[in-house]
Amino acid sequence: MNIQTTQAPHAQIVFRNTPTHSDKSTIIDILNSSGYFYDHETMVAGELIDENLEKGAERSGYNFMFADYEGKTVGFTCYGPIACTESSHDLFWIAVHKDFMFKGIGKQLIQETEKCVKKAGGTRIYIETSGRELYKSTRGFYLKTGYILEAELEDFYGPGDSKMIYVKKL
Repeated sequence: MNIQTTQAPHAQIVFRNTPTHSDKSTIIDILNSSGYFYDHETMVAGELIDENLEKGAERSGYNFMFADYEGKTVGFTCYGPIACTESSHDLFWIAVHKDFMFKGIGKQLIQETEKCVKKAGGTRIYIETSGRELYKSTRGFYLKTGYILEAELEDFYGPGDSKMIYVKKL
């Protein structure tokens, strides 16, 4: 299902929230293009699509939003409700292919995701990311899109690699 068509500066981006089997290899390619993720991390993202396709979004707890440009998926989010909470959601993944970064697609993706979470009754979105220098621009992106740093768990992922937890009230 196509959610919305929006005009980027020189392109038309179409958003959709229904994954297909071909999206698995596409999101792995998007994640690999970024240079941010380990192989075992990208495989997890692929498994989340499998889970969604097998059980559906509601039963799996994994929802997706895709940004398509000229028929090609160039970015995505994966998000879902946090178990045992009334209205909190996690943003598990947000990624844009390296060839399409810094064009406003990530911002549009997060906005479309927030609309879906709000429509589903969500009131907060939590995002976890690494404190490594590599993720400095990612953390800056979260701040620019209205998220606040709620907590830092030192050495969570390993020595010198904190877990940074951001939140946005919708």
